[in-house]
Amino acid sequence: MSDTVESVIVAIDGPSGTGKSSTSKAVAAKLGLSYLDTGAQYRAITWWMIANGIDVQDPEAVADAAGKPAIVSGTDPAQPTITVDGEDASGPIRTQEVTSKVSAVSAVPEIRARITELQRSIAAAAPQGIVVEGRDIGTTVLPDADLKIFLTASAEARAARRAGETKGADLSATREALVKRDAADSSRKASPLAKADDAVEVDTTDLTLQQVIECVVTLVEEKRTAAR
Repeated sequence: MSDTVESVIVAIDGPSGTGKSSTSKAVAAKLGLSYLDTGAQYRAITWWMIANGIDVQDPEAVADAAGKPAIVSGTDPAQPTITVDGEDASGPIRTQEVTSKVSAVSAVPEIRARITELQRSIAAAAPQGIVVEGRDIGTTVLPDADLKIFLTASAEARAARRAGETKGADLSATREALVKRDAADSSRKASPLAKADDAVEVDTTDLTLQQVIECVVTLVEEKRTAAR
């Protein structure tokens, strides 16, 4: 392996609207790393549950079906893909219905065990390394990641970003939904949203996306240099 391409595993965690996806994709592309959006996997299994008539409020029913869908994640940061049973799910998993139900599905331990195993196998197979973004990557999925970053931002800033992504969205309703999701994700028993003890916290409230990307790229490059 040449000096410029040490394999590195980067875990980026944080709540919704902190810029995780945009930052992670850009950092991976810039550094020649693979990329994995773990939230998309939870959305995909939630979408499958809804499409197959599983009551997502019934943890036992969700647990029983946890192993059924075949979820495949593409790890090219320029064009990340996700399929469920061979069908492109990248559009359907972003609906409001999936967004409102993903926390309930994600809280079921059997679902987390299934998806965590999938995430670990993808990370282990990435030749040059990978940027993995989610909510429990540094704490549960990849506790031995080379670099852990926890992105934060004020609820107001996050709601403004989310509302900006969804044309015509109501700002106060968006903020309320984000706060509700944070509470659900942070309080669940299985792998809650939490900052790892050894994670570097980056507050993105007053930073542009480009500044956040540059900050994370610098952190990764410093980690690679230190490892040489």
